[in-house]
Amino acid sequence: MNGRLLCSVIVPTYNRARLLDYTLASLLRQSINVQQFEVLVVDDGSSDSTPDVVEQYSSYLTLRYFTQQDAGYRAAKARNVGIANASSDICVFLDCGVIAHSECLRAHVNVHAAQSCSTAVCGYVYGLSFDDHDADAIRKGIDLTRLDEELAGLSLASRWEDPRETFYRKYSDSFGGLPAPWVVYWTCNASARTSQLCEVGMFDEAYRSWGAEDIDLGYRLHRAGTRFVLSREAASLHWPHPKDRAANTASVMDNYAYFRLTYDDPAVRLVGRVPLFELNDLLL
Repeated sequence: MNGRLLCSVIVPTYNRARLLDYTLASLLRQSINVQQFEVLVVDDGSSDSTPDVVEQYSSYLTLRYFTQQDAGYRAAKARNVGIANASSDICVFLDCGVIAHSECLRAHVNVHAAQSCSTAVCGYVYGLSFDDHDADAIRKGIDLTRLDEELAGLSLASRWEDPRETFYRKYSDSFGGLPAPWVVYWTCNASARTSQLCEVGMFDEAYRSWGAEDIDLGYRLHRAGTRFVLSREAASLHWPHPKDRAANTASVMDNYAYFRLTYDDPAVRLVGRVPLFELNDLLL
C-alpha cells in the first residue's frame, strides 16, 4: 500500500450535483476510516452546483477536485485524470449516483490484498438499468439512511439485481477463467491496481460518447494477464436518473464498431454482433 491510503476513489461527474451528493455521502459512511482513502472528483465541465457539493464534503473526506472544460462527453479522459493523480496503489471507480454499501471500499481493498496476481474487481450494482424502468419504485422504496439493510433485503428477495446477474449465474462468481471476462468489467463500480491501469494505457480517450470505454480497458487488462473477480461484498445502489435508451444504444453500437477496428482479435470482432453475455459461449 502507498502510505496510509488503502485506495483512491475516482468519481467522474457532469451536471449531477444531487447524485454526486448521494455518492459522497455514502463514502462518509464507509467502514474503513476516511483517512485511509482519498476521493478524486473529476468534473467534466459542470454548470450546476457541483462545486458547492464538493466544498460541502471537503472538510470530511480527503477529497481533491479536478475540472476540465465542457467539450462534450469525456468520461474516459475524466477517469484518466483521476488515475494520473491517484496517490494509492488501488483505484476504485464509482460513477456519480452509485451509492456505496458501508463495506464497499473495504471489500475492494481486501480482494486485491488476497490475490497474488494482478486483479480487476467487479463490484455489484443493484438497481442498474438502461432505461427508466422501476425508477420511481426505487426512489420511493429505498431508504438511503439505512442503505446496508436495504441492500441486504434486495439480495434476499433477488430484487433489482445487477443486470450482469444472469452472466454470473451462468458462469458462477468465479468467471475469471473465461476467454472474455472483460465483457462485465463496468466501471460504475470496479477497481484495479493503479500501476496496471497505467501499464495498459488507462482509458482510451477516443471514446467521446456513452458506452464501451470500460470493456475496452477491461480487454487490455485481460490481455496483460489481469484476473477478473466478482465481489458481491463491494455492493452499491445505482440511483435512478433519466436515460435515453435509444440514444445510448446508438452510441454504444458506434463505440463497439470503433472497438472492433482497434484490435485484431476474434473475440473483439464479435462485440456488437452478438449479445455481450453470449460472447463467451461462442468462444468456448
